[in-house]
Amino acid sequence: MARITAGVGSSHVPAIGVAMDTGKTGEPYWQPVFAGYEASRAWMKEQDPDVIFLVYNDHCTAFSAEVIPTFALGCAAEFEPADEGWGPRPVPVVKGHPKLASHIAQSVILDEFDLTIMNQMEVDHGLTVPLSLMYGEVDAWPAQVIPLCVNVVQYPPPTGNRCYNLGKAVRKAFESYEDDLKVVVFGTGGMSHQLQAQRAGLINPEFDTRFLDLLTEDPVAGSQISHVEYLRESGSEGIEMVMWYVMRGALNDNVREVHRHYHIPASNTAVGHIILENV
Repeated sequence: MARITAGVGSSHVPAIGVAMDTGKTGEPYWQPVFAGYEASRAWMKEQDPDVIFLVYNDHCTAFSAEVIPTFALGCAAEFEPADEGWGPRPVPVVKGHPKLASHIAQSVILDEFDLTIMNQMEVDHGLTVPLSLMYGEVDAWPAQVIPLCVNVVQYPPPTGNRCYNLGKAVRKAFESYEDDLKVVVFGTGGMSHQLQAQRAGLINPEFDTRFLDLLTEDPVAGSQISHVEYLRESGSEGIEMVMWYVMRGALNDNVREVHRHYHIPASNTAVGHIILENV
């Protein structure tokens, strides 16, 4: 069967991708951000997964305001990096796993989770930045990637509890797949930040730290954080953190935290990162 061995949580700040693409990672402003991923890249190389199941949100590139699915599963053979207004990032094309993605779709939909099946989809910084952070600059991504795009742009987004239970359904789907594959699940987005209005620039390290603690120690409690609490404590864009709970639900109840990184600021947000291994 396909085996989920670990989960990765990471911010997907677009400016991080720009810093990597323009050779600025060693500059004083950016160096502390990337230093926190050095151990992660060594860990990723050692893990060497066959497949990455990557949960992220689109930023109005693959989807416009006309059609915004709550959960969209990428079932294509490949996914081109999107042009977000200044050209596509100079990163490899993302190679999918259509057979496994179709199996996940069947299993999860029959488990009564409604998914939109995407047979063609461009992917933006929400997906490519976490890959770059964990792999560095590569000629080809070392693993096949199955994207799951979650709506956290148009109200109402799914709850953390819904995402947590979806993660459990995804784990069940992997465990019923016939091929022997090693899988790492990514949950991306956040952490606390707000991009507009009177609270623009909001960052809440206390909330972010509690979120990371609960992710490891008490995911059931963390999955019950409400939309209102995310909005009040982590800003209008902090709701992206519900996507980390798809990752957490896909893991075992008991996990081992092997790495954590938190840094303020990167662009206008906090950068959060965690690696959890199944025990």
